[in-house]
Amino acid sequence: MSDFPGEERPRFEESPLTRNEYIQAMVHFYRGEMNRSNVWRQRLDNTTNWAVVTSAAIITFSFSEPFQTHLLLVVCNFLILGYLFIEARRFRYFSVYRARVRMLEENFILPIVTRNLVSPKPDWREFVAMDLDVPKFKSTLIESLALRVRYNYFWIFSTLFLAWLLKVWLHPEPSLSFAAFYAHMAAPPLPGWAVLGVAGSFYLVMTVLFLQAGRVPATSEDEVHGYEADRSHWKL
Repeated sequence: MSDFPGEERPRFEESPLTRNEYIQAMVHFYRGEMNRSNVWRQRLDNTTNWAVVTSAAIITFSFSEPFQTHLLLVVCNFLILGYLFIEARRFRYFSVYRARVRMLEENFILPIVTRNLVSPKPDWREFVAMDLDVPKFKSTLIESLALRVRYNYFWIFSTLFLAWLLKVWLHPEPSLSFAAFYAHMAAPPLPGWAVLGVAGSFYLVMTVLFLQAGRVPATSEDEVHGYEADRSHWKL
């Protein structure tokens, strides 16, 4: 009902938007989605930073004394794996907002900049509208894990792997043969073969994820660009 007797409440939904109103609404929408994308981008960076700091701290501590167990470096891999899962989850949310931003940039901002008011994707508004209605992740958890391993965590895990080998080789005393090196892998109460099996299995899985990243559809080195171009990632 209207607040004033005898007056009918205006129904704005039935009034068409003017060109200026439409442009203003899209600009505010673009700014909002860009802000949300940046927030999740910062969360991704924070997770990576914590993974780097944790790895550096444990590597430094493990090499501080010759008799510090090398098992710390093996356990550190699983701590970093926890960060990896957190970052993959955050990446999935980031890709949702980033895909919308890219869709707007390609089909709304680009035509204005080029003064060619024809969008590359004529039906882009339907895709954005449906994604607002029922948001959909643009990548699976496995794809997100693979991409984060390829672009960030490959270097962290590689550093831990080399540090572990160096620790086993040098401490508690330098190994002069492969037999001595293998003997150093034992970390009581765990025998050497158990430690080697756990570490080897872990790095094998990380290698598979790294190779899996090469199968994720993308059109450039940007780990996000390309998802929004694939119509299967947009709800119809």
